[in-house]
Amino acid sequence: MAKKPLAPLITEEGSVATIFEKGTHFQGILEFERPLQINGEFEGEIRSSGVLVIGEGARVKANIRCSTVIVGGTVIGNIEALKRIEMLGTGKIVGNIRTARLQIAEGVVFDGNCEMIDPQEASSLKAAL
Repeated sequence: MAKKPLAPLITEEGSVATIFEKGTHFQGILEFERPLQINGEFEGEIRSSGVLVIGEGARVKANIRCSTVIVGGTVIGNIEALKRIEMLGTGKIVGNIRTARLQIAEGVVFDGNCEMIDPQEASSLKAAL
């Protein structure tokens, strides 16, 4: 039986606007505004004032700075999320994280340090995105 593709995720900023599907490979600097989901591979740097979803099975080797980051795949690199980081049960992060809110599901693999940002600092950093 064929596995059904995942439906686009609905985030606090609306549904995912763009999906990099499995089998896609990107390298460079990625900037976007509307929610984006990576299900393939990416290497480089990611910056956004929006929501980034790393789908199950995705492999991202990058430093990430976004408003919200949801991790269901593998991220190798540092993550700064001014609103929140959500680590799903299939997620793996090798790197440091910095965020105002953190949600970790059972089964997550996390190898790094965590720094919590105070909400006032997050507000001032958001202007820099």
